[in-house]
Amino acid sequence: MPEGDTVWNTARVLERALVGDVLTGSDFRVPQLATADLTGYAVRSSGSRGKHLLLRLTRDDRAVTLHSHLRMDGTWRAYRPGERWTGRPSHLIRVVLRTARSVSVGYHLHELALLPTADEAKHLDHLGPDLLGADWNPAEAVRRIAARPQISIAEALLDQRNLAGVGNLYKAETLFLRGLWPWTRVAEVADLDGTVRLAQKLVASNRGRWTQTTTGSLRRGETSYVYGRRAQPCRRCGTLIRKAEQGERVTYWCPRCQPEPADG
Repeated sequence: MPEGDTVWNTARVLERALVGDVLTGSDFRVPQLATADLTGYAVRSSGSRGKHLLLRLTRDDRAVTLHSHLRMDGTWRAYRPGERWTGRPSHLIRVVLRTARSVSVGYHLHELALLPTADEAKHLDHLGPDLLGADWNPAEAVRRIAARPQISIAEALLDQRNLAGVGNLYKAETLFLRGLWPWTRVAEVADLDGTVRLAQKLVASNRGRWTQTTTGSLRRGETSYVYGRRAQPCRRCGTLIRKAEQGERVTYWCPRCQPEPADG
């Protein structure tokens, strides 16, 4: 599942494949960009902000950014010219970018848009501090979370307006490691700063690799404490992990290590 680290890693894939080259062709397969042509644009940089990918290009005096969002199932793949595209079914392709040495293919991308690079900040100004960015500011993230004391801490961590880059996996794992029941109200969390800093640490620990682990193990089936482990024994106490819907998402927790408050 794409979370902040996955998007950061994807930006590095595009960086290696495209940055420094001039596009020899582009093919957009979404209605709003059907007539767009980036041929002749030089690829200057590839970056991310939270879960948003930002590919910056220039031609003459024009600077544009190709913005995409992976959401739950989007991905970018890079191929050599002539190499068979094996990423996903062809009907899921949303954009193809070609250079003399590579072909980058975006599958099932969301919020695909071209915008002036100068408007980037305005386009993304609703986002909180980026867990993997130069603007990371735990105090600001805490301030934003604390501004809505009645919502659950799980909802607060997933809200990209508070901090950009946490998804369902890191939410569940952070709360387990902090011993917090997912439905605990923000106002009842004793150490918001510690919770925010742990979330950032977990996301950052997987930067540069595709296997997401919070346990320290890269072995299959050993990479998480609670996420994706419904009805399996807790690694700490042996109690069976639970799974339940929470808002529009699901959550995982250990009922012993993350007990519901007595008055909950």
